[in-house]
Amino acid sequence: MSEASNAEQKKKRPRRKRHMLRKLLILLIVLVVMAGGALYAYESLRQKYTITYTGYTATTGSISNALSFSGSMTLIDNTTHAAGGDGSVRVVYVQAGDTVKKGDKLLRLSTGETITADFDGRVNSLKVAQGDAVAAGDALVQVADFTNMKVSIRVDEYDIADVHVGQRCTVTATATEQTFESTVREIDYISSSSGNVAYYTATAYVQVGEGVYPGMQVTVSIPQEEAKDVVVLKMDALSFDETNSAYVYMADETGAMAKRPVEVGVSNGNYVEIRSGLSAGDRVFAETKQQTASGLDSLLSSFFNQPGNTRNQRNQRNTNPGGSQSPTRNMNSMPGGGGWR
Repeated sequence: MSEASNAEQKKKRPRRKRHMLRKLLILLIVLVVMAGGALYAYESLRQKYTITYTGYTATTGSISNALSFSGSMTLIDNTTHAAGGDGSVRVVYVQAGDTVKKGDKLLRLSTGETITADFDGRVNSLKVAQGDAVAAGDALVQVADFTNMKVSIRVDEYDIADVHVGQRCTVTATATEQTFESTVREIDYISSSSGNVAYYTATAYVQVGEGVYPGMQVTVSIPQEEAKDVVVLKMDALSFDETNSAYVYMADETGAMAKRPVEVGVSNGNYVEIRSGLSAGDRVFAETKQQTASGLDSLLSSFFNQPGNTRNQRNQRNTNPGGSQSPTRNMNSMPGGGGWR
């Protein structure tokens, strides 16, 4: 290669480097612009939220909570009398539906056997009539006590420590809405299991009224904690920090929201006792995040709300916009909720 060619090659190398650097710089500028555009598009289209505050008022009232369980009524005393030998029915002393006392005569057989009531109750069914022939073991008459019944409930391993023999409870019949006072009579501590949870059987004996029969579903409530004439607040008004400590927001003189720590007590899942931090009549607030329309929502809305899109217009007419917070009730007594731990 001649000296002239070598010199020419040396002159081309710097130009080639400058050309490559120029291309890289242009590519870098394009990437930066694209990244900036993507970030701008993301910020424009992503969902936005607005913080608002919902107001609540602390009041004075009473509050309690309770464990609640489901069960059904079961007979305690129920006997079907049978014939002791072959013979016939000589005398029938009762009819189906009659109320009988312990020791009352029910039937007399030709064998000399007299059937009497073992306990106070009602003749539920009469299966024979006077003169009927019977064989040993034949069912004759059934007597049941429909006044004194029992209900058994399943208590899981998390609640069994709070249930005790002798504990007061209320039994409410679902169908008739009748409520009866009772106590926990016995607990079977030999568990049955359902999945990974152990269950124990507690039984209450109930004296029921007319219209409540075996098999009817009931709710058994066992009171736990109670606080009377205390400051109470709606549970929705509470907020909690990272240590699970409760606080509320209160407006200062300028209208700015400031956190106010509160100590809570008995709760029924709807209202809670405020032991310190608030007085009756105090107005407090809770944060509410309200979702605002994003750029993407606006884009989709502009597309689907074009004239002639009758389906969307119909849906808009049927939409009920969200209402404001209902006023807080002034409570004199708050009924217990179920299963609060």
